[in-house]
Amino acid sequence: QLQASGGGLVQAGGSLRLSCAASGRTFSSYVMAWFRQAPGKGREFVAAISWSTVNLYYADFVKGRFTISKDIAKNTMYLHMNSLKPEDTAVYYCAAVHTTLPFRVLKSPTQYDYWGQGTQVTVSS
Repeated sequence: QLQASGGGLVQAGGSLRLSCAASGRTFSSYVMAWFRQAPGKGREFVAAISWSTVNLYYADFVKGRFTISKDIAKNTMYLHMNSLKPEDTAVYYCAAVHTTLPFRVLKSPTQYDYWGQGTQVTVSS
């Protein structure tokens, strides 16, 4: 089970930290990821992290602004979002899949088996 939290309303240029608490299983050999979905649009890949290695992967549009991280002791993944823009407004979802595939092929939401409920991020201009 995945539980996302930390969304809210923030002004452009501001920051938020999203959390995804995982429970019910061990997540070794899993890839954990953040997706987002804006109104009227499909679910979009944001970033991914390997639970058992140091590997990370970002969508081009968030490089340098967002940072994905994990706390294995707390079984929690984070998304630190800085320099937020109005176009970052969306519902943010965390997801997980048991896989050894490389990150570059794990950008489709259909490849993930477990999903959190989503947390709303709204960035005002």
